[in-house]
Amino acid sequence: MTLRQFPVFQLPALVILMVTAGCQLTHAAPANEQRLLSAGPMPGHSAMRATTIWLQGSDASQIALEYWPEKQPEQTRSTVPQTLVAEQQYATHIDITDLQPGTRYRYRVLADAEPLAEPGTLGFQTQPLWQWRTEPPAFRMLAGSCAYINEAGFDRPGKPFGSHYGIFETMARQSPDMMLWLGDNVYFREADYDSRWGMAERYRHTRALPQLQPLLRGTHHYAIWDDHDYGPDNSNRSFPLKDHSLELFKRYWANPTYGLPDTPGIFTKVSFRDIDFFLLDDRTYRNADNAPDSPAKGMLGEAQLAWLKDALLHSHAPFKIIANGTQMLNDMTGGVGWSHFENERSQFLEWLSETRIPGVVLLTGDRHYSALFKLEREKNYPLYELSCSPLTAGPRRKDISPGNTRLVTGSQVSERNFCQLDFSGPVDSRHLTMSVIDADGNLEWSREIASNELRN
Repeated sequence: MTLRQFPVFQLPALVILMVTAGCQLTHAAPANEQRLLSAGPMPGHSAMRATTIWLQGSDASQIALEYWPEKQPEQTRSTVPQTLVAEQQYATHIDITDLQPGTRYRYRVLADAEPLAEPGTLGFQTQPLWQWRTEPPAFRMLAGSCAYINEAGFDRPGKPFGSHYGIFETMARQSPDMMLWLGDNVYFREADYDSRWGMAERYRHTRALPQLQPLLRGTHHYAIWDDHDYGPDNSNRSFPLKDHSLELFKRYWANPTYGLPDTPGIFTKVSFRDIDFFLLDDRTYRNADNAPDSPAKGMLGEAQLAWLKDALLHSHAPFKIIANGTQMLNDMTGGVGWSHFENERSQFLEWLSETRIPGVVLLTGDRHYSALFKLEREKNYPLYELSCSPLTAGPRRKDISPGNTRLVTGSQVSERNFCQLDFSGPVDSRHLTMSVIDADGNLEWSREIASNELRN
């Protein structure tokens, strides 16, 4: 199987934005909405009969949502108003329940009972009830990591590290059904991570980026973290403000769950259409990268690994996407990959081979380039890792191919980019098309894998 080109159809820059695969349209926000909302609204987890909308205001307004099935405004309902509070940076989650599966909805934001946008300008979509009824629906997701937003006075001296913010508008024009943020979604600076207020302010500043708003509004979002949106560079379980990091992550993202009752963290499972995504936490329980390897040294920790194994065994999805901030298969990561926790990694990979779980694909970020890695396994299907980075942070242009036996030839992309994953085909032969696209919307490479290829 070789890398091959798939056409990417360029769309002109529009005043409107496609919101979902159902071609919902989002207009530019009116001036009064821009005044009150500093970021969003952003659809989070989508279930069959419920969804969550995140938004951030600029004052202590009473916020509610009016919503209705597309083309049925006579069925308009409203959520219970809630007050935005300064202690949470005026950010909130609004749950919308008692919805119908596979239905497109329009909504608008009310502040103090007054609408902030004209009717029908915002939308979300519930997941379809397809099981036992139809073939699984096709869908498109985007993925990326390392979103650095400059702020003069707090960045390091020299050339600004962040650039090409228009990549978020390019991503929005792909009309994704979901977006998965793979970590370093904000970059705490030295002035941030020594105080709770500083960390919260970094989130607020990044989330308010104007170029980001079309993507936030345009699809359902899920996220994991890595070191820079957890704490300092290469931070681990010793970070003293990690509880606050978790609090902020929950405040700014809308995943379905976070960790387990007795195991705090951000790990969770998301089922989207017929695909299962296992979102991992690579920081909360991480030992120091440079500690001597031993059975006690780990990146994920015993409890999270046990949860992951049970969840994989329980999954019947044709593709099981394991998402992690840190690269997992690449042995040449510059000291920060799972390869530096070899005891934990080798035990998991051995277990994965012994159990012969089909359809596993790894999805990672962090290293400021995108690439595809392939691990050949004896008497088992090859294990792939798609690593996606950076969005707006500075790219790593060093050639990583010398001596890297797991790197798929021609797959390294060392410019700002994002990954696109398209799932299609009938239930007995699902296909995954992985594409890497640059900030301007140009296709770098694409590869198609059938679920039948990932079976023993």
